[in-house]
Amino acid sequence: MKNFEIARLFDLMADVLELRDENPFRIRAYRRAARNLESLAEDVEVLAREARLDEIPGIGRDLADRITEYLATGRLKDLDAARKGIPAGVVELMNVPGIGPRTARLLYEKERVTSVDRLETLARAGKLRGRHGIQAKTEANLLKGIALVRGGQARLPLGRALPLARELVRALERVPGVAAARAAGSLRRMKETVGDIDLLVTSARPAEVMRAFTGLPQVADVLERGETKASIRHREGIQVDLRVVEPASFGAALVYFTGSKQHNIRIRALALKRGLKLNEYGVFRESTGRRVAGATEEDVYAALGLAWIPPELREDAGEVEAAARDALPRLVELGDVRGDLHCHTNASDGHHTIEALVAAAEARGYEYVAITDHSPSARVAGGLDARELATHVARIRAVQRKHPRITVLAGSECDILPDGSLDYADEVLAGLDLVVGAVHSRFKQPRAQMTRRLCAALANPYVSVLAHPTGRLLGEREPYDADLEQVFRAAKRHGKAVEINAYPQRLDLGDVHARRARDLGVLLAVDTDAHVLDHLATMELGIATARRAWLGPDEIVNTWPARKLGAWIRRARSEAGRPARPARAGGAGR
Repeated sequence: MKNFEIARLFDLMADVLELRDENPFRIRAYRRAARNLESLAEDVEVLAREARLDEIPGIGRDLADRITEYLATGRLKDLDAARKGIPAGVVELMNVPGIGPRTARLLYEKERVTSVDRLETLARAGKLRGRHGIQAKTEANLLKGIALVRGGQARLPLGRALPLARELVRALERVPGVAAARAAGSLRRMKETVGDIDLLVTSARPAEVMRAFTGLPQVADVLERGETKASIRHREGIQVDLRVVEPASFGAALVYFTGSKQHNIRIRALALKRGLKLNEYGVFRESTGRRVAGATEEDVYAALGLAWIPPELREDAGEVEAAARDALPRLVELGDVRGDLHCHTNASDGHHTIEALVAAAEARGYEYVAITDHSPSARVAGGLDARELATHVARIRAVQRKHPRITVLAGSECDILPDGSLDYADEVLAGLDLVVGAVHSRFKQPRAQMTRRLCAALANPYVSVLAHPTGRLLGEREPYDADLEQVFRAAKRHGKAVEINAYPQRLDLGDVHARRARDLGVLLAVDTDAHVLDHLATMELGIATARRAWLGPDEIVNTWPARKLGAWIRRARSEAGRPARPARAGGAGR
């Protein structure tokens, strides 16, 4: 968990340096290091012990020294020095969308705003209006931003909560007498954000489990400790609740504490109709009080006349009725994924070479991977102009020759411009195997205009996938305003796919919209938007979202074999009456 701690400190250092108007290259170095530490699959403490910190992308000697310093002392002298004279609340102002370092500094120096609470008070009273260029609309946007930030602080993104829970489960499994340990709650249902972490253990020695749990190094505070139940505050700030149950009740408790609340209400009502009583201890005959099921979830659902329901579906959204008919869908699994269609290299804002990315995809057993670096309008991301792109494609083709067992698609994450046109001319796009269209600017266009923009991009024969279709960042940026019903219908009409972007801060599309797209017959792609090699592992989060959307593998284009994928790309191009350039099938000839 030191990975997250140091990432937070590096982000804080970047914030403070921005407030002080320091060297932008130094600021970017800290930001980049923070992102890479958050997505790092290995433990930074292990890397430090083995003198391998330089293997982390973006970590040079100076930042490696900072990591070593923190691991040894628990502090960063440079951060302590930089923060002198700056109230902590001023740094927190920059978490509010629309407030950059210049505005935060101005609000502090001119209005003595030293906290988000103070900012909210002034904005609600209209006391910022007309000052420093702030208008009534700006005040309203600030209040929306404050609400967004507070909502994000109250819940932890799944991508951060999941590794915390798994580490705790592994620790509990090592406690003598523990027969099984599982995560439950909204985390087990793989919701995009979680308010707390629920853990369930079965053991005949609950006192030992309580003692071990409350003594773990991850514990910041013990909030409650009883004979079979305990609550702690994790060092990452989230509350973790643990319950110990007997083996005969473990399945029933897992159903109960996994939820959702509405799902539990539905199945309890179903139990009553069958003359049964269902609670966290088991399924009981109402007439005799005899327990008829409870040790496993499968037994619990079978006693109710239901097929076992995957946790991701337990939202009272038709899953109970489907289970009663034995008509639950075959949900996509991580092992169904054959490739990733949205990845970046150091040609734009990624941190690894083409060959390193291809080798990593090949090591994951993928049949194909798409290299989709940015187009020129994404200047901050090092977007490529047409000439640079041609050189880049040539390098991709050369790497393909070295890796004949995997198909390497030369693509682009091409900006969708405000009028719906693409950032490259059609003749440039025609030279690519795959085009992923994305909005990276003008997020506040009116609803009708943004809708036309997205639909126009989907009508372009060279665009195959609409990336992160709502533009949201969890806890940071709200979705842009677009009529997704129209967007999905345009995707269906033109035979295109919309993306579930697995990057932990995005998970865009969310499950509700992804299910609506599915219901309309729209194809989806689940991609990682990888910028470092460890990001490839976030495919798990995207697949979890797809499962919550009731998606099966046939509805997700990157579960298809390479030949089928290539045929789909060609079909959209040819049906639009444009010259079709087939996607390369690589040396394997799949």
